[in-house]
Amino acid sequence: MNGKKARLQMLSSMITFGTLSLFVRHIGVSSEELALYRAILAAALIGVYLLCTGKMQGFSGVRRNLPLLLLSGVAMGFNWIFLFEAYRYTTVSVATLSYYFAPVLVTLACPILFREKMTARQWICFGMSTLGLILITGLGDLSAGSSHLVGVLFGLSVAALYATVMLLNKFIRGTEGIHRTFLQFLGAIIVLLPYALLSGGIHPEVLDSTGWICLLIVGLVHTGITYCLYFSALKELPGQKAAILSYIDPLVAIVVSVAVLGEHITLWQIAGGILILGFTLWNELGTQKEE
Repeated sequence: MNGKKARLQMLSSMITFGTLSLFVRHIGVSSEELALYRAILAAALIGVYLLCTGKMQGFSGVRRNLPLLLLSGVAMGFNWIFLFEAYRYTTVSVATLSYYFAPVLVTLACPILFREKMTARQWICFGMSTLGLILITGLGDLSAGSSHLVGVLFGLSVAALYATVMLLNKFIRGTEGIHRTFLQFLGAIIVLLPYALLSGGIHPEVLDSTGWICLLIVGLVHTGITYCLYFSALKELPGQKAAILSYIDPLVAIVVSVAVLGEHITLWQIAGGILILGFTLWNELGTQKEE
């Protein structure tokens, strides 16, 4: 794959991820049920593709990575649940900016898991990103309402689970691309199916035609196709270009939140978002230069 094609794939995937909330808002099922449908549709799409292209043999070397792949799939599944819950309790802008705290959590975890030392740059980025998170919550002002704070907490839960997926992927060797993604979706299904059944059951009959169309778009396009585009591009792009392009997702999500959904965002929250996105990007670019 040439660099131009990889950049186009990354750009397309980030823009698509940023529009997720537009479709989720029209799917009238619980967050766990929606996450389950998302995983099933995406896994089915990739499974059909692997069968039709004769690429099923690519799973021959995954046995030693299978536990980690399934575990990262479980984390991915609950990541989706908490993201959908964050959308219900607060604005898409706040939910998105909260879960982009994930790289900061990875930075804090690496010294413990990989015995890496925190640099001065990383400590600065941690402090300023944390300040940004405080600004997003409303400077401790409860006038925003308890619902808003619950949404922020769900967003931070998304960040923690996303960081878990990122860290688990560091331990996975020899399984790349579409096969890894397929197994992670299967891991998500394994845990989401009983969870959804025990939480409130599965009720596809409540969906109207708009809900079904949006569900198919979320499952097939935002998940099945877009995850494959993302991971394929990630493998080909230099780290700095991938890091820069990845920030298109939250920017698109914020534009969608304000311009399309008509949600309110304060100047403090904008400032907080700039701190989180700016300093995490600075940290990522600095880390890649040192490698």
